[in-house]
Amino acid sequence: MTEFSTVILAAGMGTRLGRPFPKPLTHLDDGRSIMQQQLQNLATIDQDGHVHIVVGFKKELIMEEFPDEIFLYNADYSETNTSKSLMRALQRTPPGGVLWLNGDVVFDPRVLEELRPYLNGGESVVCVNTAAVGEEEVKYSVDADGFVRELSKGVIDALGEAVGINYVAHGDRDVLLRHLEQCGDNDYFERGIETAIADDGMRVRPLDITQFAAVEVDFEDDLARANSLFHK
Repeated sequence: MTEFSTVILAAGMGTRLGRPFPKPLTHLDDGRSIMQQQLQNLATIDQDGHVHIVVGFKKELIMEEFPDEIFLYNADYSETNTSKSLMRALQRTPPGGVLWLNGDVVFDPRVLEELRPYLNGGESVVCVNTAAVGEEEVKYSVDADGFVRELSKGVIDALGEAVGINYVAHGDRDVLLRHLEQCGDNDYFERGIETAIADDGMRVRPLDITQFAAVEVDFEDDLARANSLFHK
């Protein structure tokens, strides 16, 4: 199997959910925190080593909760967005591809099984849900060959939403890193992907995982929806 690293982006302050602690530590109705279910899901793809977690806001709480993982610190977490957290991860993780998750996504572990052929094959992927196109969500369109053309909140006539689970293949990693370094501090990492596609011809496959539940928890309604889908 192709060597790759796993990363969780968990530096943000999570102000929209309004918890006094990092959003990934929010507990679900099944008793697990969002990050705990993510780590358990990542363990299902039999990846050797530890998950790299980019921390920032109240980082000690996450580090104490999961002491066996590897931590990367985004010291500028209050002034920067996910482009700079992912940039740090690509700068510091071992050579190879990188599978990364937003620290607030609750998802069915079968999503990772859908990703497995791409992890083996070395193709960059953005997981998408074609059943919904929310106004505040990152959306996508495709080119004539079916690869991602646009990836932002402002896409017109979008085909669906990005769900916050992505993979950059080894061959695309340096290109993406360069574009993340050029992103503005407030840019999401999707901006780096979009400019790498437009300026350097990076090819990114949209992987439709609509059949599996995946919820990014930004607001209380999202948390309620995640609990309704996953708590048995």
